[in-house]
Amino acid sequence: MPKLKTHKGTKKVLNVRSGGSIKIGHPGTRHNTGKKNAASNRNGRSASALNKSDYKRLKNII
Repeated sequence: MPKLKTHKGTKKVLNVRSGGSIKIGHPGTRHNTGKKNAASNRNGRSASALNKSDYKRLKNII
């Protein structure tokens, strides 16, 4: 069976940690942040871990 290629858009957004969990940023923080309020920009700075159900869905393309 041929190998699947890595999805480049997903690769730019996700970061695999050494323990195996996947770090992902909050949505809406990449651009156009000048028109968003300061509280939403602050909350978007902290990263979160990818959910286990999302990991099962995305494991073939990362």
